[in-house]
Amino acid sequence: MSYLVTDHDSRSYYLVRHSLVFCIFVVGVWALYQIGKRHFQNWRWGLVSAVLLVLSPRFFAEAFYNGKDIVYMSFFALAMLTLLRLLTQPSMARAILHGLATALVVDVRVHGVQLLLFTALGLFLDNCFNSSRIATTRHTWKLAGAYMSTVAIGVIIGWPYLWARSISELLSVASHAVRYPWGFTNFYLGEQVLAKDLPWRYIPVWMLITIPLPYSLAAGVGLLSWLRHLWHEGLGFYLSTSEGRINLLLALWLLAPIAVVVSTHTVVYEGWRHLYYIYPALLLWAVHGFRMVARLSRQRSGIQLAARTALGLAALEAVHTTVRMVQMHPHANVYFSFLPGSTAERLFERDYWCLAYRQGMEWIATHDTASTLTVNTFWHYPLYNNSLILKPEQRRRLRYTPGNTACYYLAGYRWHPQSYLDSLGAKVYVIRAGGIKVLSVFKRLPQTPNWKMNPPANSVSSQRLPTVARDSH
Repeated sequence: MSYLVTDHDSRSYYLVRHSLVFCIFVVGVWALYQIGKRHFQNWRWGLVSAVLLVLSPRFFAEAFYNGKDIVYMSFFALAMLTLLRLLTQPSMARAILHGLATALVVDVRVHGVQLLLFTALGLFLDNCFNSSRIATTRHTWKLAGAYMSTVAIGVIIGWPYLWARSISELLSVASHAVRYPWGFTNFYLGEQVLAKDLPWRYIPVWMLITIPLPYSLAAGVGLLSWLRHLWHEGLGFYLSTSEGRINLLLALWLLAPIAVVVSTHTVVYEGWRHLYYIYPALLLWAVHGFRMVARLSRQRSGIQLAARTALGLAALEAVHTTVRMVQMHPHANVYFSFLPGSTAERLFERDYWCLAYRQGMEWIATHDTASTLTVNTFWHYPLYNNSLILKPEQRRRLRYTPGNTACYYLAGYRWHPQSYLDSLGAKVYVIRAGGIKVLSVFKRLPQTPNWKMNPPANSVSSQRLPTVARDSH
């Protein structure tokens, strides 16, 4: 598409790419709204579900550039919507549509094959417990066959890798993804921990500190309420209702992936972004919790005041979150829900996408009129990747210069929580978001009298750099 709608410059390509990623996020928001509207039988609660996703700082920030996790999350929500539509009114057309949605998810990330399990479970529960079901057992098998065939065809069509490979290669890729050999460390609780040696609490901790606190608390209330109903009514009676079966699928959507990661020690890194696709389920359970508290607030009992106070505090926190999103833009990707900035800097990773390097290079190009600007950092990839979206005239002036001869040094804090040495030069620019230091720009004086007359020739924009390996997670 970049050849059709751009001038073939890398900046134009990335602007189009980011626009498409955001459009897919909008599709995910719409899918969540539709799921909420159907499940809660009320468009207002469906709208609340969608609004909570938009008012999630890290997700909204990454919706502009994260072509992996946000796209996967959005398509996964779309596939869950088509699954609920299939279970509500089984038909061949809906089975095929759900198969196409599933294939789309698998083509984005191979882990999407888990949708086959969700679908099989949904059809099984509907066949066993739905006394008023429209489809017979034989018809259910036909629907399953049409669905599986559509998934197989759709995955192969949308995944050119499989055009020359067999289905066994798909299984090999899936196995490789679970044990992805990422040899770096995660900065977690103030320590550098190898990705393969993460403790079981890594994902729960990251979820707790990066999701707005009212959402997490409301989701916990919703899940506890569900378990209470399940305990009192019994599994058989509970699953005899459509709401009970859907609630079970929503609970598995949220909890099963976490259980798999914890139990199999799947390699994850950069927070919990590999599990972003469970976030819509968490928001649906949060709406469950908000609904329950809203009901309690209308009762004439001693708990009425407590419920109304909780809803009021949640509303105030939502407003506070919105204000923080505006203030942190475009760096809401380093949002922490309740941790002070100094604590977050000391204990957790910051800006693992290295987005602030773009703003740092733009600042240098704007405030330094020299025809050649030499820059350096701990690793050349952040400079190279971010240079591709700079304006061409800015890109031409920048030169990546390893060693200690560069005029500017851009200092990130992903694996370097402590302050940098003064020997890097004078700190001339700092990017902060939500009280968290994201990037520092240092400027040093020339080391030799003729340094400025003989700048290095290898530019950030033209230097032949190794291709960045794609993340198969």
